[in-house]
Amino acid sequence: MNARADVDSVFGDVHLGYLVVESNRTAQWRRFGADAIGLHVDTLDGTTLRFRLDDRTCRFLVRRGPAEDVTAMGWHVDNHEAFDRVVARVADRGVPVIEGTAEEAALRGVERLWRFPGPKGLVQEIFTVAVTTPEPLRMLSTGWVTGDAGMGHVAILSRRPEAVRGYYRTVFDSRLTDYIDENVAGLRMKIRFLRVNERHHSIAVADIRGVRIDPIRTRVQHINIQSASLDDMLASYQRVRELGFAMAWSVGQHTNDRELSYYCVTPSGFELEVGWNPVVIGPELESTWEPSTYQGISIWGHSTVGSTVLTKFEQFRQALRHAAIPEATVPELSGGLIR
Repeated sequence: MNARADVDSVFGDVHLGYLVVESNRTAQWRRFGADAIGLHVDTLDGTTLRFRLDDRTCRFLVRRGPAEDVTAMGWHVDNHEAFDRVVARVADRGVPVIEGTAEEAALRGVERLWRFPGPKGLVQEIFTVAVTTPEPLRMLSTGWVTGDAGMGHVAILSRRPEAVRGYYRTVFDSRLTDYIDENVAGLRMKIRFLRVNERHHSIAVADIRGVRIDPIRTRVQHINIQSASLDDMLASYQRVRELGFAMAWSVGQHTNDRELSYYCVTPSGFELEVGWNPVVIGPELESTWEPSTYQGISIWGHSTVGSTVLTKFEQFRQALRHAAIPEATVPELSGGLIR
Protein backbone atom coordinates (compact mmCIF):
# COMPACT_ATOMS: atom_id res chain seq x y z
CA MET A 1 0.00 0.00 0.00
CA ASN A 2 1.47 3.35 -0.98
CA ALA A 3 1.82 6.30 1.40
CA ARG A 4 -1.08 8.24 -0.13
CA ALA A 5 -3.44 5.29 0.19
CA ASP A 6 -2.39 4.79 3.81
CA VAL A 7 -3.11 8.45 4.62
CA ASP A 8 -6.58 8.18 3.08
CA SER A 9 -7.39 4.88 4.77
CA VAL A 10 -10.09 4.65 7.45
CA PHE A 11 -8.81 1.28 8.67
CA GLY A 12 -8.71 1.35 12.46
CA ASP A 13 -11.22 4.21 12.65
CA VAL A 14 -14.28 1.97 12.12
CA HIS A 15 -15.89 -0.34 14.69
CA LEU A 16 -19.11 -2.36 14.73
CA GLY A 17 -21.32 -0.30 17.04
CA TYR A 18 -24.82 -1.82 17.07
CA LEU A 19 -27.18 -4.15 15.25
CA VAL A 20 -30.87 -3.66 14.46
CA VAL A 21 -33.15 -6.71 14.53
CA GLU A 22 -36.76 -6.85 13.32
CA SER A 23 -38.87 -9.44 15.12
CA ASN A 24 -42.39 -10.19 16.27
CA ARG A 25 -40.95 -12.34 19.07
CA THR A 26 -39.91 -9.63 21.48
CA ALA A 27 -40.95 -11.60 24.57
CA GLN A 28 -38.72 -14.49 23.50
CA TRP A 29 -35.91 -12.06 22.68
CA ARG A 30 -36.11 -10.55 26.15
CA ARG A 31 -35.89 -13.96 27.81
CA PHE A 32 -33.14 -15.09 25.44
CA GLY A 33 -31.00 -11.96 25.77
CA ALA A 34 -31.41 -11.26 29.48
CA ASP A 35 -31.99 -14.67 31.09
CA ALA A 36 -29.95 -16.94 28.80
CA ILE A 37 -27.10 -14.86 27.35
CA GLY A 38 -26.90 -12.51 30.33
CA LEU A 39 -27.26 -9.09 28.69
CA HIS A 40 -28.70 -5.91 30.18
CA VAL A 41 -32.17 -5.26 28.70
CA ASP A 42 -34.26 -2.10 28.58
CA THR A 43 -37.89 -2.28 27.48
CA LEU A 44 -38.76 1.00 25.76
CA ASP A 45 -42.36 0.08 24.96
CA GLY A 46 -44.37 -2.97 24.00
CA THR A 47 -42.62 -3.21 20.64
CA THR A 48 -39.01 -2.23 21.32
CA LEU A 49 -36.12 -3.73 23.31
CA ARG A 50 -32.56 -2.50 23.69
CA PHE A 51 -29.70 -4.64 24.93
CA ARG A 52 -26.54 -3.20 26.47
CA LEU A 53 -23.08 -4.72 26.74
CA ASP A 54 -21.29 -1.72 28.25
CA ASP A 55 -21.88 1.97 29.02
CA ARG A 56 -23.50 2.62 25.63
CA THR A 57 -27.28 2.84 25.74
CA CYS A 58 -27.74 0.48 22.79
CA ARG A 59 -25.82 -2.41 21.27
CA PHE A 60 -28.81 -4.42 20.01
CA LEU A 61 -32.09 -2.79 19.02
CA VAL A 62 -34.98 -5.23 18.60
CA ARG A 63 -38.07 -3.66 17.03
CA ARG A 64 -41.37 -5.29 16.15
CA GLY A 65 -41.68 -6.41 12.54
CA PRO A 66 -42.01 -9.52 10.36
CA ALA A 67 -38.45 -9.90 9.02
CA GLU A 68 -37.09 -12.07 11.88
CA ASP A 69 -33.63 -10.95 10.85
CA VAL A 70 -30.90 -8.40 11.24
CA THR A 71 -31.91 -5.42 9.10
CA ALA A 72 -29.14 -2.88 9.77
CA MET A 73 -25.54 -2.70 10.97
CA GLY A 74 -24.35 0.41 12.78
CA TRP A 75 -20.69 1.40 12.40
CA HIS A 76 -18.95 3.82 14.76
CA VAL A 77 -16.51 6.04 12.85
CA ASP A 78 -14.00 7.62 15.23
CA ASN A 79 -13.62 11.09 13.76
CA HIS A 80 -15.17 13.52 11.30
CA GLU A 81 -12.31 13.21 8.79
CA ALA A 82 -12.79 9.45 8.47
CA PHE A 83 -16.57 9.92 8.43
CA ASP A 84 -16.31 12.39 5.54
CA ARG A 85 -14.10 9.96 3.62
CA VAL A 86 -16.64 7.17 3.97
CA VAL A 87 -19.54 9.40 2.91
CA ALA A 88 -17.57 10.68 -0.09
CA ARG A 89 -16.68 7.15 -1.21
CA VAL A 90 -20.32 6.13 -1.17
CA ALA A 91 -21.83 9.31 -2.60
CA ASP A 92 -19.18 9.73 -5.31
CA ARG A 93 -20.15 6.32 -6.65
CA GLY A 94 -23.76 7.45 -7.03
CA VAL A 95 -25.08 5.50 -4.03
CA PRO A 96 -27.56 7.50 -1.91
CA VAL A 97 -26.53 8.46 1.62
CA ILE A 98 -29.55 9.45 3.73
CA GLU A 99 -29.58 10.99 7.19
CA GLY A 100 -31.68 9.11 9.73
CA THR A 101 -34.38 10.85 11.71
CA ALA A 102 -33.82 12.13 15.24
CA GLU A 103 -36.12 9.35 16.52
CA GLU A 104 -34.11 6.66 14.71
CA ALA A 105 -30.87 8.03 16.10
CA ALA A 106 -32.26 8.14 19.64
CA LEU A 107 -33.47 4.55 19.45
CA ARG A 108 -30.00 3.41 18.37
CA GLY A 109 -28.26 5.36 21.08
CA VAL A 110 -26.37 7.74 18.79
CA GLU A 111 -26.51 11.49 18.29
CA ARG A 112 -26.94 11.36 14.49
CA LEU A 113 -26.68 8.67 11.82
CA TRP A 114 -26.49 8.31 8.06
CA ARG A 115 -27.38 5.18 6.10
CA PHE A 116 -26.73 3.62 2.72
CA PRO A 117 -27.40 0.23 1.07
CA GLY A 118 -25.28 -2.81 1.87
CA PRO A 119 -24.78 -6.38 0.64
CA LYS A 120 -27.65 -8.85 1.01
CA GLY A 121 -30.00 -5.98 1.82
CA LEU A 122 -28.24 -5.21 5.10
CA VAL A 123 -28.50 -1.45 5.56
CA GLN A 124 -25.21 0.12 6.67
CA GLU A 125 -25.51 2.98 9.18
CA ILE A 126 -22.60 5.18 10.27
CA PHE A 127 -22.26 7.56 13.22
CA THR A 128 -19.53 9.39 15.11
CA VAL A 129 -20.98 9.96 18.60
CA ALA A 130 -22.56 7.22 20.72
CA VAL A 131 -24.80 8.03 23.67
CA THR A 132 -23.51 6.61 26.96
CA THR A 133 -25.17 6.30 30.35
CA PRO A 134 -23.89 6.16 33.94
CA GLU A 135 -26.70 3.74 34.79
CA PRO A 136 -25.14 0.51 36.15
CA LEU A 137 -25.50 -2.60 34.04
CA ARG A 138 -28.08 -5.06 35.36
CA MET A 139 -27.06 -8.36 33.82
CA LEU A 140 -25.99 -11.90 34.66
CA SER A 141 -22.70 -11.56 32.81
CA THR A 142 -19.82 -9.74 34.49
CA GLY A 143 -18.78 -8.03 31.25
CA TRP A 144 -18.27 -8.03 27.49
CA VAL A 145 -15.30 -7.02 25.31
CA THR A 146 -16.05 -4.02 23.08
CA GLY A 147 -13.86 -0.88 22.95
CA ASP A 148 -11.45 -0.47 20.02
CA ALA A 149 -12.44 -3.89 18.70
CA GLY A 150 -16.12 -2.99 18.35
CA MET A 151 -18.96 -5.11 19.72
CA GLY A 152 -18.24 -8.33 17.81
CA HIS A 153 -18.64 -9.60 14.27
CA VAL A 154 -21.23 -10.56 11.66
CA ALA A 155 -21.02 -13.64 9.41
CA ILE A 156 -22.96 -14.04 6.19
CA LEU A 157 -23.31 -16.70 3.51
CA SER A 158 -23.21 -15.18 0.03
CA ARG A 159 -23.55 -16.31 -3.55
CA ARG A 160 -21.40 -13.27 -4.48
CA PRO A 161 -18.60 -13.39 -1.90
CA GLU A 162 -16.10 -11.33 -3.87
CA ALA A 163 -18.66 -8.55 -4.28
CA VAL A 164 -19.16 -8.49 -0.50
CA ARG A 165 -15.43 -8.47 0.11
CA GLY A 166 -15.01 -5.66 -2.43
CA TYR A 167 -17.78 -3.66 -0.79
CA TYR A 168 -16.14 -3.58 2.64
CA ARG A 169 -12.73 -2.94 1.11
CA THR A 170 -14.13 0.03 -0.80
CA VAL A 171 -16.16 1.53 2.03
CA PHE A 172 -14.10 0.76 5.15
CA ASP A 173 -10.65 -0.29 3.83
CA SER A 174 -11.16 -3.78 5.26
CA ARG A 175 -8.17 -6.11 5.20
CA LEU A 176 -8.17 -9.84 4.60
CA THR A 177 -7.12 -11.63 7.77
CA ASP A 178 -7.28 -15.24 6.58
CA TYR A 179 -9.34 -17.99 4.96
CA ILE A 180 -10.88 -21.22 6.17
CA ASP A 181 -11.69 -24.14 3.85
CA GLU A 182 -14.29 -26.50 5.28
CA ASN A 183 -16.39 -29.43 4.12
CA VAL A 184 -19.99 -29.25 5.31
CA ALA A 185 -22.21 -32.22 4.50
CA GLY A 186 -20.06 -32.99 1.46
CA LEU A 187 -20.06 -29.39 0.19
CA ARG A 188 -16.85 -27.35 0.01
CA MET A 189 -17.14 -24.01 1.79
CA LYS A 190 -14.68 -21.12 1.73
CA ILE A 191 -14.82 -18.41 4.39
CA ARG A 192 -13.07 -15.03 4.15
CA PHE A 193 -12.37 -13.11 7.37
CA LEU A 194 -12.22 -9.32 7.05
CA ARG A 195 -10.95 -6.90 9.69
CA VAL A 196 -11.44 -3.15 9.95
CA ASN A 197 -9.59 -2.69 13.26
CA GLU A 198 -7.72 -4.82 15.79
CA ARG A 199 -10.51 -7.42 16.05
CA HIS A 200 -9.50 -10.50 14.07
CA HIS A 201 -12.60 -10.03 11.93
CA SER A 202 -15.69 -7.84 11.98
CA ILE A 203 -17.12 -9.48 8.84
CA ALA A 204 -16.94 -13.12 7.75
CA VAL A 205 -18.12 -14.04 4.25
CA ALA A 206 -18.71 -17.67 3.27
CA ASP A 207 -19.75 -19.32 0.03
CA ILE A 208 -20.32 -22.86 -1.16
CA ARG A 209 -17.75 -23.63 -3.83
CA GLY A 210 -18.97 -24.64 -7.27
CA VAL A 211 -22.67 -23.95 -6.66
CA ARG A 212 -24.36 -20.60 -6.18
CA ILE A 213 -26.81 -21.56 -3.46
CA ASP A 214 -27.69 -20.02 -0.13
CA PRO A 215 -29.54 -22.34 2.27
CA ILE A 216 -29.87 -19.63 4.94
CA ARG A 217 -33.22 -17.83 5.19
CA THR A 218 -31.78 -14.87 7.07
CA ARG A 219 -29.42 -12.19 5.79
CA VAL A 220 -26.87 -13.11 8.45
CA GLN A 221 -25.73 -16.60 9.38
CA HIS A 222 -24.56 -15.55 12.82
CA ILE A 223 -23.53 -12.61 14.96
CA ASN A 224 -20.81 -12.74 17.60
CA ILE A 225 -20.22 -11.12 20.96
CA GLN A 226 -17.20 -11.66 23.21
CA SER A 227 -17.39 -12.58 26.90
CA ALA A 228 -14.90 -10.91 29.21
CA SER A 229 -14.19 -14.20 30.99
CA LEU A 230 -14.26 -17.91 30.25
CA ASP A 231 -16.54 -18.42 33.26
CA ASP A 232 -19.08 -15.99 31.78
CA MET A 233 -19.03 -17.78 28.43
CA LEU A 234 -19.53 -21.22 29.97
CA ALA A 235 -22.23 -19.97 32.35
CA SER A 236 -24.25 -18.53 29.46
CA TYR A 237 -23.86 -21.83 27.59
CA GLN A 238 -25.36 -23.65 30.55
CA ARG A 239 -28.25 -21.15 30.86
CA VAL A 240 -29.08 -21.45 27.15
CA ARG A 241 -29.38 -25.21 27.54
CA GLU A 242 -31.32 -25.09 30.81
CA LEU A 243 -33.84 -22.54 29.48
CA GLY A 244 -34.54 -24.66 26.41
CA PHE A 245 -33.16 -22.43 23.67
CA ALA A 246 -31.79 -24.28 20.66
CA MET A 247 -28.06 -24.94 20.53
CA ALA A 248 -26.44 -25.06 17.09
CA TRP A 249 -22.79 -25.86 17.86
CA SER A 250 -21.28 -27.04 21.15
CA VAL A 251 -18.29 -25.36 22.80
CA GLY A 252 -15.15 -25.54 20.69
CA GLN A 253 -12.10 -23.60 19.54
CA HIS A 254 -11.57 -22.09 16.09
CA THR A 255 -8.47 -22.76 14.02
CA ASN A 256 -7.77 -19.23 12.85
CA ASP A 257 -8.62 -16.74 15.62
CA ARG A 258 -8.31 -19.37 18.43
CA GLU A 259 -11.56 -18.14 19.98
CA LEU A 260 -13.39 -20.51 22.33
CA SER A 261 -17.10 -20.26 21.66
CA TYR A 262 -20.48 -21.88 21.21
CA TYR A 263 -23.36 -21.11 18.83
CA CYS A 264 -27.02 -20.97 19.79
CA VAL A 265 -30.14 -20.07 17.81
CA THR A 266 -31.79 -16.70 18.42
CA PRO A 267 -35.59 -16.32 18.54
CA SER A 268 -35.41 -14.96 14.97
CA GLY A 269 -33.61 -18.02 13.61
CA PHE A 270 -30.09 -16.76 12.90
CA GLU A 271 -27.33 -17.85 15.25
CA LEU A 272 -25.50 -16.08 18.05
CA GLU A 273 -21.90 -17.00 18.78
CA VAL A 274 -20.73 -16.26 22.32
CA GLY A 275 -16.95 -16.38 22.42
CA TRP A 276 -13.94 -15.75 24.59
CA ASN A 277 -10.31 -14.72 24.05
CA PRO A 278 -9.78 -14.50 20.27
CA VAL A 279 -6.51 -13.34 18.73
CA VAL A 280 -6.13 -9.55 18.74
CA ILE A 281 -4.21 -8.07 15.80
CA GLY A 282 -2.53 -5.15 17.53
CA PRO A 283 0.03 -2.81 15.93
CA GLU A 284 2.93 -5.25 16.17
CA LEU A 285 1.03 -8.10 14.52
CA GLU A 286 -0.61 -5.73 12.03
CA SER A 287 2.74 -4.60 10.65
CA THR A 288 3.72 -8.12 9.57
CA TRP A 289 0.39 -9.91 9.13
CA GLU A 290 0.01 -12.17 6.07
CA PRO A 291 -3.23 -14.04 5.32
CA SER A 292 -3.16 -17.82 5.74
CA THR A 293 -5.58 -20.59 4.81
CA TYR A 294 -6.76 -22.97 7.53
CA GLN A 295 -8.24 -26.40 6.89
CA GLY A 296 -11.38 -26.77 8.96
CA ILE A 297 -13.26 -24.37 11.21
CA SER A 298 -12.33 -25.88 14.56
CA ILE A 299 -9.33 -27.35 16.37
CA TRP A 300 -11.72 -29.22 18.63
CA GLY A 301 -15.40 -29.20 19.58
CA HIS A 302 -18.08 -27.18 17.77
CA SER A 303 -20.08 -30.36 17.20
CA THR A 304 -23.48 -29.88 15.61
CA VAL A 305 -26.41 -30.06 18.02
CA GLY A 306 -29.93 -31.07 17.03
CA SER A 307 -29.25 -31.35 13.29
CA THR A 308 -31.37 -34.02 11.59
CA VAL A 309 -32.00 -35.29 8.08
CA LEU A 310 -35.21 -33.22 8.07
CA THR A 311 -33.20 -30.09 8.97
CA LYS A 312 -30.82 -30.70 6.06
CA PHE A 313 -33.75 -31.34 3.71
CA GLU A 314 -35.43 -28.08 4.71
CA GLN A 315 -32.17 -26.19 4.12
CA PHE A 316 -31.93 -27.74 0.65
CA ARG A 317 -35.53 -26.73 -0.10
CA GLN A 318 -34.72 -23.21 1.12
CA ALA A 319 -31.72 -23.03 -1.22
CA LEU A 320 -33.82 -24.11 -4.19
CA ARG A 321 -36.47 -21.49 -3.41
CA HIS A 322 -33.83 -18.75 -3.32
CA ALA A 323 -31.84 -19.94 -6.34
CA ALA A 324 -33.84 -17.86 -8.83
CA ILE A 325 -33.85 -14.72 -6.67
CA PRO A 326 -30.86 -12.44 -7.34
CA GLU A 327 -28.78 -11.67 -4.27
CA ALA A 328 -28.84 -8.00 -3.33
CA THR A 329 -25.50 -6.36 -4.06
CA VAL A 330 -24.26 -2.80 -4.41
CA PRO A 331 -22.18 -3.04 -7.59
CA GLU A 332 -21.11 0.61 -7.46
CA LEU A 333 -19.25 -0.13 -4.22
CA SER A 334 -18.07 -3.67 -4.92
CA GLY A 335 -15.24 -3.04 -7.35
CA GLY A 336 -12.20 -1.88 -5.45
CA LEU A 337 -10.56 0.53 -3.09
CA ILE A 338 -11.18 4.23 -3.72
CA ARG A 339 -7.95 6.20 -3.33
